[in-house]
Amino acid sequence: MTTFVLIPGAGGAAWYWSRVVPGLEGAGHTAIAVDLPGDDETAGLAEYAGLVTDASGGRTDVALVAQSLGGFTAPLVCAATTVASVTLVNAMIPRPHETPGDWWENTGAPEARAKAAAAGGYGDDINDPLTYFLHDVPPAIAAEGESHQRPESDAVFASSCDFTSWASDRVRAVAGSDDRLFPLEFQRRVARERLGIDIDVLPGGHLIALAHPDLLVEYLLHQ
Repeated sequence: MTTFVLIPGAGGAAWYWSRVVPGLEGAGHTAIAVDLPGDDETAGLAEYAGLVTDASGGRTDVALVAQSLGGFTAPLVCAATTVASVTLVNAMIPRPHETPGDWWENTGAPEARAKAAAAGGYGDDINDPLTYFLHDVPPAIAAEGESHQRPESDAVFASSCDFTSWASDRVRAVAGSDDRLFPLEFQRRVARERLGIDIDVLPGGHLIALAHPDLLVEYLLHQ
C-alpha cells in the first residue's frame, strides 16, 4: 500500500484532488489531499512544506504528487522527510533558491505561452479562466470549484525555495497535452534542463485532475 500525499497548486485548495482521491483509495491506497493557506500573506513556502510534511505523518511509503505551483513545495518536503517518489503534474520545476515569482522570467514561461496562444488561435490573457484553466473541465465541476477558489498570496511568490538538489532518480513529470498555461513543449524543455528527464504526456489541460481524473489515477498507480 502507498500513501499518496497530494499538493494543490495556486490557491491551495485540497478540493482540487477531489476526483482523484476516490480512485486511489478504491485501489487500496491512502490518499491525503493537503489544504494550503493560499490566501495567507504570512505563509510562505516553508510553511507550506511544513503542512505537507506534517500530513505525511512520518510514513516511509509516501508518493508525493504536486500540481502546478505545488512543484515549489515538493523539494522542500523531500528535504524534510522520507519520500519514496515524486510526481510533478503540470508543475513549476524550481532550481535551488529560486522564487516562484522569478521562475516565470527565468524559464521563459510568458513567451512560451504567447507563442502557443498564437499558434492555437486563442487569446493570451492569463486572467481568462475559461481559456487557460477550464476549457476542458466539465461545466458542473467548474461550477463546483467556484466556492473553493482562493487567491494566492504574494508571500509565496516572494519565497525562496531553499533546497540543495532534486533527487531526480525518484522524480517523474507528467504534462497535459493541451495545457495552455504551461504548453507541452515548454514543459518538456524545462524538465530536461532542470531535472534531466523526459516528461510523460496525458490528454488534458492544466487542471488535469478535474478534467481527466481516471487517466491521472491510472498513471499514478503505475509507478
